[in-house]
Amino acid sequence: MNRKAVELSTVQSTLMQNQLLSPGKNNTIDIIRRLGYIQIDTLSVVARAHHHVLWSRNHKYREAELHELLKGRKIFEYWSHAASYLPMEDFRFSLPRKQMYRDGHSHWFAKNKRIMKYVLDRIHAEGPLQSKDFETDRKRGSWFDWKPAKIALEQLFMEGSLMVSERKGFQKVYDITERVIPAGLDIAMPTEEEYAEHLLRNNMRSLGIFSLKDVIHLRSNMQRAVKHTLSEFIDSGLIEEVKIEGAKTGYYRTVEKRKTNKTSKTVNARLLSPFDNLVIRRERLKDIFGFDYTLECYLPEHKRKYGYFSLPILYGNQFLGSLDPKADRASGVFYVKSLHVERFDTEIAEALATELKRFAAFNSCTEFDLIGIRKTTMRSALKSALQKV
Repeated sequence: MNRKAVELSTVQSTLMQNQLLSPGKNNTIDIIRRLGYIQIDTLSVVARAHHHVLWSRNHKYREAELHELLKGRKIFEYWSHAASYLPMEDFRFSLPRKQMYRDGHSHWFAKNKRIMKYVLDRIHAEGPLQSKDFETDRKRGSWFDWKPAKIALEQLFMEGSLMVSERKGFQKVYDITERVIPAGLDIAMPTEEEYAEHLLRNNMRSLGIFSLKDVIHLRSNMQRAVKHTLSEFIDSGLIEEVKIEGAKTGYYRTVEKRKTNKTSKTVNARLLSPFDNLVIRRERLKDIFGFDYTLECYLPEHKRKYGYFSLPILYGNQFLGSLDPKADRASGVFYVKSLHVERFDTEIAEALATELKRFAAFNSCTEFDLIGIRKTTMRSALKSALQKV
């Protein structure tokens, strides 16, 4: 796990760009604009990823804020690294992907133009609708059956004819795009050069240090244009190469004056989501921080080593290990099912306990069950620290 090849200032720059050094000083829309996107996820072992990522950067964050921003047209839903919330001002840069789907690319399923027209006509006439509004008591298999309608809704969403107007619970409410986007929003299709620059600047702003793979992830058709813009930025002195020992790919960072960060006597711990922007690109995480992390919820139980939904533990500017949690909101108990760290002492126990208490409260939990921690000494130290903080 030990980081070997990257200078400390580069690591600190990465954490600063990700807004992880000082939670509480950031507001939600600024975090989304800085990071470029917030991945949406359905898993709810603890607070869903989109809420967790924002809370990690602002401990005053409220889950209602995302809904308020979506309803207020400050953000929109679309595909980035995966299904995501994005700043509304970046809407035009979602258009190239939407054009790809309109040109014939299907979203998981083959297109059914007749059902798509039916769905679109109903929303035009009736206003915003959910997939459940297309349910029917008729026998499955009819062309207007709710399941084909749901597929059509998603295809129309990916093509850009529909947008998510809001969510009720966790269910999408779809409306015609023209009725969702704010008046005066720039909706011009970007040129290939504009799109390449947008992708590159997003990574410069959000990651601090990045590779070509990071920039073109899920956008391999943009490789040539991004490479060209990357060369221009290097020639103009905007970015520079970073050498990382053992890395299989090249990395770059913004050229700026290296600020000397004041060393704090207090080292904080952060429990990050598996879908956090800092950790989602596993190759980058391993190259920069020396942290080899795998999310095991997709593995059969007998193959799991660290747990179903283990959270990476960031301690100061290093990744220390992972913690597998479960928040039982009904009983108010926060379970620590396992804890795997490369080292553990009193200071680490106190830092982790402080973060655990905050995160448990965010998950509406006030009690702890640490029975999943196998090492008795570690469990006792953490229990003691939780009682102190």
